[in-house]
Amino acid sequence: MVKAANPTTDILVIDDDPIIRRILQRMLQSQGYRVAIAETAASGLAQALSITPPVILCDWRLPGTMDGLEICRRLKEHPDLSMSSFLLITAHAETASRVEALEAGADDLLMKPIDMAELKARVKSGMRLCQLTRDLKEQKQYLENELAEAASYVQSLLPRDTDKPPVKIKTRFLPSQQLGGDCFDFYWLDPDYLVMYLLDVSGHGLGAALLSTSVLNVLRSQSLPGTNFYRPDKVLESLNNMFQMTNQNEKYFTIWYGVYNRVNRQLMYASAGHPPAVLLSDPSVESSELIKNEGIMMAETMRLRTPGMPIGMMPDTTYTWKRCSIPDNSYLYIFSDGVYEVPETSVAETGEILGLDSFIDHIVKCPRPGQLDQLISHAVMPSIAMGQDLSDDLSLLEINFS
Repeated sequence: MVKAANPTTDILVIDDDPIIRRILQRMLQSQGYRVAIAETAASGLAQALSITPPVILCDWRLPGTMDGLEICRRLKEHPDLSMSSFLLITAHAETASRVEALEAGADDLLMKPIDMAELKARVKSGMRLCQLTRDLKEQKQYLENELAEAASYVQSLLPRDTDKPPVKIKTRFLPSQQLGGDCFDFYWLDPDYLVMYLLDVSGHGLGAALLSTSVLNVLRSQSLPGTNFYRPDKVLESLNNMFQMTNQNEKYFTIWYGVYNRVNRQLMYASAGHPPAVLLSDPSVESSELIKNEGIMMAETMRLRTPGMPIGMMPDTTYTWKRCSIPDNSYLYIFSDGVYEVPETSVAETGEILGLDSFIDHIVKCPRPGQLDQLISHAVMPSIAMGQDLSDDLSLLEINFS
């Protein structure tokens, strides 16, 4: 016999007939079960909430306003009793009655007069089912705790924002699940060269997070043999050779990788299937690059992207790099596609997405500094308003070249 975790009671019998209560109690006790009894619906409900027994035997017809069906509904709605096996005792053999009982949450019915062999089998099965359900709940909680710990570890790997010149960097990361496939980093190769990148692994969850953190650790430790980390194209080629999807459970990733020289204010960059980074000149600076838009002086935007397959899709892929000058007090935005492949607020009901062009338009129009929270809010609010979870991870970097 499978024993429940509750140390005091195995079975609660709810029945207004004293003879039936006594027969059931004696028979179940003779099988080694610990039995509690209740003669009214109110006392049965109270005892069930108090002792949370693995199995409840309840008569369908009870005096008063609460019958066995109502007790079943209430107990199945309670988180501590939803796992208990609820057996209704009834004289109704009609199919409609059985359907009504099952819809109320009953696990099974026992027909009057009660067959003792059947009762023993049903109770034993109920005890076993309750124990298995509780074990599964404990295992689920254990896995959730492990995922939460893993998510905390991934978050700890991401760099902290910095407001120290010559660059000020702010970041935002919202995984669609506990563990996401986005990852980013920035660090100085030497006092004059700053590396910045953002990658987005296909899929979500644990597998995507493992690959993204592996790439982060490889880049941060500069453990790509024979690679010139000052050359974005060479970094992407080395990553592609190391992380072929055939060796990564068929997962690949996109990446934008840049190297900034603070002395000559030059940015070298390359991308592999990733959305373009967006460079904005300072709208307060008078220059021919400023354009007039609805009476507001807006900064010119540059989309920084090079052609290239995502990392891991094709072996021996060659990548190219480009260079651009960085105007004083300009802003660079690097992001994953999760920030714009979201429902557009004005057309959320139609299923249309915000899109890259609209998102870049929001980048231009939002005030700086403090823009990141507005951009993230604009991306996630339609999903929240519709009661939906995020469909993809959201990552966004804002780099101010002061």
